[in-house]
Amino acid sequence: MLDTVAVIMAEGGFTPPGPADFDLPPIVGEVTKPMVMISLSVVLIFALFYAMSRKAAVVPGRLQFAGEFVYGGVRNSIARESIGSEHFMKFVPYLFALFTFVLVNNYFGMIPIVQFPTFSHSGYAYGLALLSWLLYNGVGIWKHGALGYLKHVAVPAGVSGVMLLLIVPLEILSNIVVRPVTLALRLFANMFAGHLLLILFALGGEYLLVEASPSVLNIVGGVGAILMFFLVSALELLVMFLQAYVFTLLTAMYVAGAVAEEH
Repeated sequence: MLDTVAVIMAEGGFTPPGPADFDLPPIVGEVTKPMVMISLSVVLIFALFYAMSRKAAVVPGRLQFAGEFVYGGVRNSIARESIGSEHFMKFVPYLFALFTFVLVNNYFGMIPIVQFPTFSHSGYAYGLALLSWLLYNGVGIWKHGALGYLKHVAVPAGVSGVMLLLIVPLEILSNIVVRPVTLALRLFANMFAGHLLLILFALGGEYLLVEASPSVLNIVGGVGAILMFFLVSALELLVMFLQAYVFTLLTAMYVAGAVAEEH
């Protein structure tokens, strides 16, 4: 693969993809493709789960079963396991909406023609992380009061004296400042890097097989790049699901920490 890259660069006819490829031109006015996809995802999720629940029965059909399976997974495996049986039901609607919203927008990156994961634009990932940040901090303030919550997140149990001068700033930085940044960065970076790889292998393979001068090395490299495109696509299907799951799970864990009696 390194030899192939060297050949491409030597011929000077291939421009490798980069961050500029994610700056999509507006569709109409200032409306961009990611804006349309975000809005479309909301409509799709509502329509899908409306269809799943419209003819709810004791013995579910395949569509209802699929909806209940997803809902049950978020409710039991994420919300109940992380937050606990006393408080978890209050947060199931948000966590369920969060999981499906991230999942659909991630899988947009694998749908032909659309083929763009919305959260490969960092602003959308940070905006969603901000909502989760407001939720778990708001819940913590509701549970403990403003000063009580600050003490809850900044002063670990059993720490006193001079050590507080070191621990308190670190805890505030970690629990209040860094959490939303890492929550968003994890989602954005995975979607950005995965999509960039797919662009690289697709365009590189097309260039070597169609545009570059015919040679055994170019043909082998082009076929290898196309094969890697399909292999990375299969891996991306798993990564996209895992990122939706991890984002939702971490949100639930942060809520659990906010409502806990001890830090």
